[in-house]
Amino acid sequence: MSGREQIYVQEAFDTNWIAPLGPNVEGFESALVDYLKEDSHVAALSSGTGALHLALILLGVGSGDEVICQSFTFAASANPIVYLGARPIFVDSEKDTWNISPEMLEKAIKDRIARGKKPKAIIAVHLYGMPYKVEAIREISLRYEIPVLEDSAESLGSSYHGVKCGTFGDISILSFNGNKIITTSGGGALRTRDNTIKERAVFLATQSRDEAPHYQHSAIGYNYRMSNVLAGIGRGQMEVLDDRVNARRNNYLYYKENLGSLESIEFLEEPEGYFSNRWLTCILTPSEEIREKIRLSLQEENIESRPLWKPMHLQPVFSKCESYLNGISEELFSRGLCLPSGSDLSLSNLERISHTIKQIVA
Repeated sequence: MSGREQIYVQEAFDTNWIAPLGPNVEGFESALVDYLKEDSHVAALSSGTGALHLALILLGVGSGDEVICQSFTFAASANPIVYLGARPIFVDSEKDTWNISPEMLEKAIKDRIARGKKPKAIIAVHLYGMPYKVEAIREISLRYEIPVLEDSAESLGSSYHGVKCGTFGDISILSFNGNKIITTSGGGALRTRDNTIKERAVFLATQSRDEAPHYQHSAIGYNYRMSNVLAGIGRGQMEVLDDRVNARRNNYLYYKENLGSLESIEFLEEPEGYFSNRWLTCILTPSEEIREKIRLSLQEENIESRPLWKPMHLQPVFSKCESYLNGISEELFSRGLCLPSGSDLSLSNLERISHTIKQIVA
Protein backbone atom coordinates (compact mmCIF):
# COMPACT_ATOMS: atom_id res chain seq x y z
CA MET A 1 0.00 0.00 0.00
CA SER A 2 1.14 3.53 -0.78
CA GLY A 3 -0.64 5.22 2.12
CA ARG A 4 -2.88 7.24 -0.21
CA GLU A 5 -5.47 4.44 -0.44
CA GLN A 6 -6.88 5.21 3.00
CA ILE A 7 -7.88 8.71 1.89
CA TYR A 8 -10.16 7.36 -0.86
CA VAL A 9 -11.45 4.48 1.26
CA GLN A 10 -12.28 6.83 4.12
CA GLU A 11 -14.07 9.07 1.64
CA ALA A 12 -16.22 6.10 0.64
CA PHE A 13 -17.18 5.47 4.26
CA ASP A 14 -17.70 9.14 5.07
CA THR A 15 -20.08 9.56 2.12
CA ASN A 16 -21.70 6.12 2.62
CA TRP A 17 -20.77 5.03 -0.94
CA ILE A 18 -20.11 1.34 -0.26
CA ALA A 19 -22.05 -0.33 -3.09
CA PRO A 20 -20.62 -1.27 -6.52
CA LEU A 21 -21.00 2.27 -7.85
CA GLY A 22 -19.87 5.69 -6.73
CA PRO A 23 -17.17 8.37 -7.10
CA ASN A 24 -14.23 6.00 -6.53
CA VAL A 25 -15.42 3.59 -9.24
CA GLU A 26 -15.69 6.47 -11.70
CA GLY A 27 -12.38 7.94 -10.50
CA PHE A 28 -10.54 4.64 -10.81
CA GLU A 29 -11.89 4.09 -14.32
CA SER A 30 -10.82 7.61 -15.28
CA ALA A 31 -7.32 7.03 -13.89
CA LEU A 32 -7.00 3.86 -15.96
CA VAL A 33 -8.23 5.66 -19.09
CA ASP A 34 -5.70 8.45 -18.53
CA TYR A 35 -2.92 5.92 -18.08
CA LEU A 36 -3.75 3.61 -20.99
CA LYS A 37 -4.79 6.35 -23.45
CA GLU A 38 -5.39 5.01 -27.01
CA ASP A 39 -9.06 6.09 -26.92
CA SER A 40 -9.77 3.71 -24.03
CA HIS A 41 -13.08 3.05 -22.29
CA VAL A 42 -12.79 1.08 -19.04
CA ALA A 43 -15.24 -0.78 -16.81
CA ALA A 44 -14.00 -1.60 -13.28
CA LEU A 45 -15.04 -5.13 -12.30
CA SER A 46 -14.77 -7.55 -9.40
CA SER A 47 -12.00 -9.67 -10.96
CA GLY A 48 -9.91 -10.22 -14.07
CA THR A 49 -11.62 -13.59 -14.48
CA GLY A 50 -15.01 -11.88 -14.50
CA ALA A 51 -13.67 -9.45 -17.09
CA LEU A 52 -12.59 -12.37 -19.31
CA HIS A 53 -16.01 -13.96 -18.92
CA LEU A 54 -17.82 -10.78 -19.94
CA ALA A 55 -15.38 -10.17 -22.81
CA LEU A 56 -16.10 -13.59 -24.27
CA ILE A 57 -19.85 -12.92 -24.03
CA LEU A 58 -19.40 -9.55 -25.75
CA LEU A 59 -17.42 -11.27 -28.53
CA GLY A 60 -20.36 -13.57 -29.13
CA VAL A 61 -18.89 -16.79 -27.71
CA GLY A 62 -21.50 -19.36 -26.76
CA SER A 63 -22.12 -23.04 -26.20
CA GLY A 64 -20.32 -25.29 -28.66
CA ASP A 65 -17.99 -22.57 -29.95
CA GLU A 66 -14.22 -22.90 -29.98
CA VAL A 67 -11.82 -20.33 -28.53
CA ILE A 68 -8.07 -20.42 -29.07
CA CYS A 69 -6.16 -19.86 -25.84
CA GLN A 70 -2.49 -19.59 -25.06
CA SER A 71 -1.56 -22.82 -23.27
CA PHE A 72 1.27 -21.36 -21.19
CA THR A 73 -0.76 -19.25 -18.77
CA PHE A 74 -2.76 -19.31 -15.54
CA ALA A 75 -6.01 -21.32 -15.54
CA ALA A 76 -8.12 -18.15 -15.27
CA SER A 77 -7.29 -17.39 -18.91
CA ALA A 78 -9.07 -20.57 -20.00
CA ASN A 79 -11.76 -21.22 -17.36
CA PRO A 80 -14.25 -18.59 -18.62
CA ILE A 81 -14.34 -20.36 -22.00
CA VAL A 82 -15.79 -23.39 -20.23
CA TYR A 83 -18.23 -21.22 -18.22
CA LEU A 84 -19.96 -20.52 -21.55
CA GLY A 85 -20.05 -24.13 -22.71
CA ALA A 86 -17.39 -23.38 -25.33
CA ARG A 87 -14.24 -25.43 -25.94
CA PRO A 88 -10.67 -24.20 -25.40
CA ILE A 89 -8.18 -24.96 -28.16
CA PHE A 90 -4.69 -24.58 -26.73
CA VAL A 91 -1.73 -23.16 -28.66
CA ASP A 92 1.91 -23.38 -27.61
CA SER A 93 4.51 -20.64 -27.09
CA GLU A 94 7.50 -19.15 -28.87
CA LYS A 95 10.93 -18.66 -27.27
CA ASP A 96 11.36 -14.90 -27.63
CA THR A 97 8.61 -13.85 -25.20
CA TRP A 98 7.26 -17.23 -23.94
CA ASN A 99 3.84 -16.16 -25.25
CA ILE A 100 1.53 -17.56 -27.93
CA SER A 101 3.40 -18.62 -31.06
CA PRO A 102 2.16 -16.87 -34.23
CA GLU A 103 3.28 -19.88 -36.28
CA MET A 104 1.37 -22.36 -34.14
CA LEU A 105 -1.62 -20.00 -33.93
CA GLU A 106 -1.99 -19.88 -37.69
CA LYS A 107 -1.55 -23.65 -37.92
CA ALA A 108 -4.36 -24.11 -35.37
CA ILE A 109 -6.69 -21.68 -37.16
CA LYS A 110 -6.17 -23.35 -40.54
CA ASP A 111 -6.79 -26.77 -39.06
CA ARG A 112 -9.94 -25.72 -37.18
CA ILE A 113 -11.35 -24.06 -40.32
CA ALA A 114 -10.55 -27.18 -42.36
CA ARG A 115 -12.56 -29.15 -39.81
CA GLY A 116 -15.50 -26.77 -40.25
CA LYS A 117 -15.12 -25.02 -36.90
CA LYS A 118 -13.72 -21.51 -37.18
CA PRO A 119 -12.64 -20.20 -33.73
CA LYS A 120 -14.71 -17.33 -32.31
CA ALA A 121 -11.82 -15.60 -30.49
CA ILE A 122 -8.10 -15.72 -29.67
CA ILE A 123 -6.97 -15.25 -26.06
CA ALA A 124 -3.38 -13.96 -26.06
CA VAL A 125 -1.56 -13.33 -22.78
CA HIS A 126 1.29 -10.97 -21.88
CA LEU A 127 2.89 -13.53 -19.56
CA TYR A 128 4.86 -12.34 -16.51
CA GLY A 129 4.54 -8.80 -17.88
CA MET A 130 6.31 -9.53 -21.19
CA PRO A 131 4.26 -8.36 -24.20
CA TYR A 132 3.28 -11.00 -26.73
CA LYS A 133 4.16 -10.52 -30.43
CA VAL A 134 1.45 -7.93 -30.93
CA GLU A 135 1.88 -7.16 -34.63
CA ALA A 136 2.14 -10.81 -35.70
CA ILE A 137 -0.94 -11.84 -33.68
CA ARG A 138 -2.95 -8.85 -34.90
CA GLU A 139 -2.07 -9.60 -38.53
CA ILE A 140 -3.32 -13.18 -38.17
CA SER A 141 -6.42 -11.95 -36.37
CA LEU A 142 -7.29 -9.54 -39.17
CA ARG A 143 -6.52 -12.00 -41.96
CA TYR A 144 -8.83 -14.66 -40.55
CA GLU A 145 -11.30 -12.18 -39.03
CA ILE A 146 -11.06 -13.60 -35.53
CA PRO A 147 -11.03 -11.04 -32.66
CA VAL A 148 -8.25 -10.95 -30.06
CA LEU A 149 -9.09 -10.97 -26.36
CA GLU A 150 -5.97 -9.49 -24.78
CA ASP A 151 -5.24 -10.94 -21.33
CA SER A 152 -3.21 -8.16 -19.75
CA ALA A 153 -3.75 -9.40 -16.17
CA GLU A 154 0.00 -9.51 -15.51
CA SER A 155 1.16 -6.62 -17.67
CA LEU A 156 -0.21 -3.28 -16.47
CA GLY A 157 2.75 -0.93 -16.92
CA SER A 158 4.27 -2.90 -19.79
CA SER A 159 4.36 -1.55 -23.34
CA TYR A 160 5.05 -2.56 -26.92
CA HIS A 161 6.87 0.05 -29.03
CA GLY A 162 5.69 2.75 -26.65
CA VAL A 163 2.01 1.72 -26.55
CA LYS A 164 0.63 0.41 -23.27
CA CYS A 165 -0.32 -3.24 -22.90
CA GLY A 166 -4.02 -3.55 -22.26
CA THR A 167 -4.86 -1.57 -25.41
CA PHE A 168 -4.10 -4.05 -28.21
CA GLY A 169 -7.06 -6.41 -28.11
CA ASP A 170 -10.50 -5.99 -29.61
CA ILE A 171 -11.32 -6.27 -25.92
CA SER A 172 -8.65 -6.29 -23.21
CA ILE A 173 -8.72 -7.20 -19.54
CA LEU A 174 -6.70 -6.22 -16.48
CA SER A 175 -6.37 -7.78 -13.04
CA PHE A 176 -5.86 -6.12 -9.65
CA ASN A 177 -5.70 -9.32 -7.61
CA GLY A 178 -3.59 -9.22 -4.46
CA ASN A 179 -0.46 -10.48 -6.23
CA LYS A 180 -0.52 -8.07 -9.20
CA ILE A 181 1.64 -5.03 -9.93
CA ILE A 182 -1.03 -2.89 -8.23
CA THR A 183 -3.97 -4.28 -6.29
CA THR A 184 -7.50 -3.52 -5.18
CA SER A 185 -7.37 -6.67 -3.00
CA GLY A 186 -9.58 -8.37 -5.58
CA GLY A 187 -10.62 -6.72 -8.80
CA GLY A 188 -10.22 -6.37 -12.53
CA ALA A 189 -11.20 -4.25 -15.49
CA LEU A 190 -12.40 -4.55 -19.07
CA ARG A 191 -11.02 -2.12 -21.66
CA THR A 192 -12.36 -1.38 -25.13
CA ARG A 193 -12.18 1.39 -27.74
CA ASP A 194 -15.97 1.36 -28.08
CA ASN A 195 -17.96 3.03 -25.31
CA THR A 196 -21.05 1.06 -26.34
CA ILE A 197 -19.22 -2.17 -25.50
CA LYS A 198 -18.07 -0.69 -22.18
CA GLU A 199 -21.65 0.24 -21.29
CA ARG A 200 -22.86 -3.22 -22.26
CA ALA A 201 -20.19 -4.73 -19.99
CA VAL A 202 -21.38 -2.57 -17.07
CA PHE A 203 -24.99 -3.60 -17.79
CA LEU A 204 -24.10 -7.32 -17.74
CA ALA A 205 -21.91 -6.82 -14.64
CA THR A 206 -24.82 -5.34 -12.67
CA GLN A 207 -27.26 -8.23 -13.13
CA SER A 208 -28.53 -6.91 -16.50
CA ARG A 209 -31.17 -4.78 -14.85
CA ASP A 210 -33.38 -3.12 -17.47
CA GLU A 211 -34.49 0.51 -17.31
CA ALA A 212 -37.69 0.21 -15.27
CA PRO A 213 -39.04 1.37 -11.89
CA HIS A 214 -39.18 -2.30 -10.85
CA TYR A 215 -36.59 -5.07 -11.17
CA GLN A 216 -36.83 -6.34 -14.73
CA HIS A 217 -34.34 -8.49 -16.63
CA SER A 218 -34.39 -9.40 -20.31
CA ALA A 219 -30.87 -10.87 -20.28
CA ILE A 220 -28.84 -13.02 -17.90
CA GLY A 221 -26.61 -10.83 -15.77
CA TYR A 222 -23.71 -11.19 -13.35
CA ASN A 223 -22.54 -9.62 -10.11
CA TYR A 224 -19.20 -8.44 -11.49
CA ARG A 225 -19.03 -4.71 -10.72
CA MET A 226 -16.25 -3.38 -8.48
CA SER A 227 -17.26 -1.86 -5.16
CA ASN A 228 -16.64 1.80 -4.38
CA VAL A 229 -14.43 0.79 -1.43
CA LEU A 230 -12.08 -1.38 -3.48
CA ALA A 231 -12.02 1.20 -6.25
CA GLY A 232 -10.74 3.65 -3.64
CA ILE A 233 -7.78 1.35 -3.03
CA GLY A 234 -7.25 1.29 -6.78
CA ARG A 235 -7.16 5.08 -7.01
CA GLY A 236 -4.42 5.20 -4.39
CA GLN A 237 -2.51 2.42 -6.13
CA MET A 238 -2.63 4.17 -9.52
CA GLU A 239 -0.67 7.03 -7.98
CA VAL A 240 2.29 4.72 -7.38
CA LEU A 241 2.01 2.41 -10.41
CA ASP A 242 5.17 3.75 -12.04
CA ASP A 243 7.05 3.31 -8.73
CA ARG A 244 5.87 -0.30 -8.55
CA VAL A 245 7.02 -0.99 -12.11
CA ASN A 246 10.43 0.54 -11.34
CA ALA A 247 10.73 -1.59 -8.21
CA ARG A 248 9.93 -4.81 -10.12
CA ARG A 249 12.34 -3.93 -12.91
CA ASN A 250 15.05 -3.17 -10.35
CA ASN A 251 14.49 -6.63 -8.84
CA TYR A 252 15.10 -8.13 -12.28
CA LEU A 253 18.23 -6.03 -12.81
CA TYR A 254 19.64 -7.08 -9.45
CA TYR A 255 19.06 -10.77 -10.15
CA LYS A 256 20.49 -10.41 -13.67
CA GLU A 257 23.61 -8.62 -12.45
CA ASN A 258 24.22 -11.12 -9.65
CA LEU A 259 23.15 -14.39 -11.29
CA GLY A 260 23.51 -13.67 -15.01
CA SER A 261 27.15 -14.74 -15.11
CA LEU A 262 26.22 -18.28 -13.98
CA GLU A 263 26.22 -20.57 -17.01
CA SER A 264 23.32 -22.62 -15.66
CA ILE A 265 20.95 -19.65 -15.19
CA GLU A 266 19.08 -17.96 -18.09
CA PHE A 267 16.85 -14.88 -18.06
CA LEU A 268 14.04 -13.76 -20.38
CA GLU A 269 15.36 -10.70 -22.22
CA GLU A 270 13.24 -7.91 -23.69
CA PRO A 271 13.17 -7.97 -27.50
CA GLU A 272 13.76 -4.59 -29.16
CA GLY A 273 10.78 -2.29 -28.63
CA TYR A 274 9.38 -4.35 -25.75
CA PHE A 275 9.08 -2.98 -22.20
CA SER A 276 8.12 -5.43 -19.46
CA ASN A 277 6.89 -4.42 -16.03
CA ARG A 278 8.83 -7.51 -14.83
CA TRP A 279 5.86 -8.49 -12.70
CA LEU A 280 7.81 -11.63 -11.84
CA THR A 281 11.47 -12.31 -12.42
CA CYS A 282 11.84 -15.81 -13.84
CA ILE A 283 14.91 -17.92 -14.54
CA LEU A 284 15.55 -21.01 -16.62
CA THR A 285 17.73 -23.78 -15.24
CA PRO A 286 19.35 -26.65 -17.20
CA SER A 287 16.81 -29.26 -16.08
CA GLU A 288 13.83 -30.01 -13.88
CA GLU A 289 16.15 -31.75 -11.44
CA ILE A 290 18.25 -28.63 -10.95
CA ARG A 291 15.17 -26.41 -10.83
CA GLU A 292 13.78 -28.51 -8.00
CA LYS A 293 17.10 -28.53 -6.19
CA ILE A 294 17.11 -24.72 -6.27
CA ARG A 295 13.44 -24.44 -5.27
CA LEU A 296 13.72 -26.84 -2.34
CA SER A 297 16.97 -25.29 -1.12
CA LEU A 298 15.34 -21.85 -1.18
CA GLN A 299 12.38 -23.30 0.69
CA GLU A 300 14.71 -24.59 3.42
CA GLU A 301 15.84 -20.97 3.86
CA ASN A 302 12.17 -19.84 4.13
CA ILE A 303 12.37 -18.28 0.65
CA GLU A 304 9.35 -19.00 -1.55
CA SER A 305 9.79 -19.66 -5.25
CA ARG A 306 7.52 -21.43 -7.73
CA PRO A 307 7.80 -23.32 -11.01
CA LEU A 308 6.56 -21.43 -14.07
CA TRP A 309 2.90 -21.94 -15.04
CA LYS A 310 2.04 -25.52 -15.83
CA PRO A 311 0.65 -25.37 -19.40
CA MET A 312 -3.10 -25.74 -19.74
CA HIS A 313 -2.78 -28.74 -22.08
CA LEU A 314 -1.06 -30.61 -19.21
CA GLN A 315 -3.75 -29.76 -16.66
CA PRO A 316 -6.03 -32.69 -15.71
CA VAL A 317 -9.16 -30.58 -16.13
CA PHE A 318 -8.25 -29.81 -19.76
CA SER A 319 -6.77 -33.18 -20.69
CA LYS A 320 -9.40 -33.84 -23.39
CA CYS A 321 -8.98 -30.48 -25.13
CA GLU A 322 -7.23 -30.26 -28.47
CA SER A 323 -3.83 -28.59 -28.55
CA TYR A 324 -1.28 -27.41 -31.11
CA LEU A 325 2.13 -27.94 -29.59
CA ASN A 326 5.81 -27.41 -30.31
CA GLY A 327 7.23 -28.46 -26.93
CA ILE A 328 8.30 -24.99 -25.80
CA SER A 329 5.82 -24.48 -22.95
CA GLU A 330 6.55 -27.94 -21.54
CA GLU A 331 10.28 -27.18 -21.60
CA LEU A 332 9.73 -23.81 -19.90
CA PHE A 333 7.61 -25.45 -17.22
CA SER A 334 10.19 -28.16 -16.51
CA ARG A 335 13.16 -25.78 -16.35
CA GLY A 336 11.70 -22.49 -15.15
CA LEU A 337 11.41 -20.90 -11.72
CA CYS A 338 9.74 -17.69 -10.50
CA LEU A 339 11.89 -15.85 -7.96
CA PRO A 340 10.61 -13.59 -5.17
CA SER A 341 9.61 -10.37 -6.96
CA GLY A 342 7.57 -8.23 -4.57
CA SER A 343 7.73 -4.46 -4.96
CA ASP A 344 8.92 -4.14 -1.34
CA LEU A 345 11.82 -6.60 -1.49
CA SER A 346 14.72 -5.20 0.53
CA LEU A 347 18.31 -5.20 -0.68
CA SER A 348 19.23 -7.59 2.13
CA ASN A 349 16.57 -10.05 0.96
CA LEU A 350 17.72 -9.80 -2.66
CA GLU A 351 21.27 -10.47 -1.48
CA ARG A 352 20.15 -13.47 0.59
CA ILE A 353 18.16 -14.97 -2.29
CA SER A 354 20.99 -14.51 -4.78
CA HIS A 355 23.60 -15.85 -2.36
CA THR A 356 21.50 -18.97 -1.72
CA ILE A 357 21.10 -19.65 -5.45
CA LYS A 358 24.83 -19.13 -6.06
CA GLN A 359 25.67 -21.64 -3.35
CA ILE A 360 23.27 -24.23 -4.84
CA VAL A 361 24.59 -23.79 -8.37
CA ALA A 362 28.20 -23.97 -7.17
